[in-house]
Amino acid sequence: MPSEPCEPPEKVLRKMGYQFFHPDSSAALKPCLWCKRSLTGGDQCYKNQFYGITSHRCVQMTPTLRCNHKCLFCWRSFEHEYIGEKELSPADIVSKIPFLQKKALGGYKVSYRVTKEKWEEALRPDQYAISLSGEPTLYTHLPELIDLLNQTEGTTFLVSNGTMPGVLRNCHPYQKYISLTGPDRETYLKIARPDEDYWDRILESISDLGHETDAGNRTAIRVTLVKGINDQDPAGYARIIQESGAQFVEVKAYMHVGYSQRRLTIKHMPLHEEIEQFTKQMLPHLSYKVRGENTLSRVICLERDS
Repeated sequence: MPSEPCEPPEKVLRKMGYQFFHPDSSAALKPCLWCKRSLTGGDQCYKNQFYGITSHRCVQMTPTLRCNHKCLFCWRSFEHEYIGEKELSPADIVSKIPFLQKKALGGYKVSYRVTKEKWEEALRPDQYAISLSGEPTLYTHLPELIDLLNQTEGTTFLVSNGTMPGVLRNCHPYQKYISLTGPDRETYLKIARPDEDYWDRILESISDLGHETDAGNRTAIRVTLVKGINDQDPAGYARIIQESGAQFVEVKAYMHVGYSQRRLTIKHMPLHEEIEQFTKQMLPHLSYKVRGENTLSRVICLERDS
């Protein structure tokens, strides 16, 4: 369980492994657990299984830690918020990624478990996941940042809560994720605890997926289920998903990690079997098929049946 905050937010986050792009900005980078496991020859993230992403060549980052949701299941700390910050230019962020990724992984260079080949690959990222924390669409220059990253040899994943549909229409990542936290407004308000009611905006963002603004790119909806809170009405979720043009759907269990342990108990974490059962109840209402499942991450991936 994380300790109570008693230090400046940036100091606490640095101890957690966050690498900041500038002292006055919350734009940050932090390699995830799967990146490090892959680097040392271990398991890779389920995105490798479903989408072919090589975990140790993936950069996890965000242009801002600000967020307009306080989701119960989020592992981030709401106590360590940046009140005001400087927005960096997309060029400033992109130019510093190689240095910060190398710095964050520096201790692994001398590990006997890391081969020279994998270390060199890790220093040549080919995937950028804009998903570390915060809501990236609150960053003013997000479309330009994604366009700049798209000019590299890598792919881009954008994960958003869907509250800024106008911004999302101007974003063209390789794969765009929108989170769906409930089948109805009441459940959404209960679990996402937003700054204001964004439910209609989220439905707009989801209905936009896969249409003209996403031409040539992949789209996905992520459903994170918390037992006893938003794991009801699979048909309701299915109706929203079916009306979208999303290519993929991830139905995933809440994981009892990080600061979510202060808000929820381990009993709120569904078993993989419960994720399977929920997905089976959704499928009759969907024109999707099961693409794959990962029991370690308790996630099932659906793909639209063309």
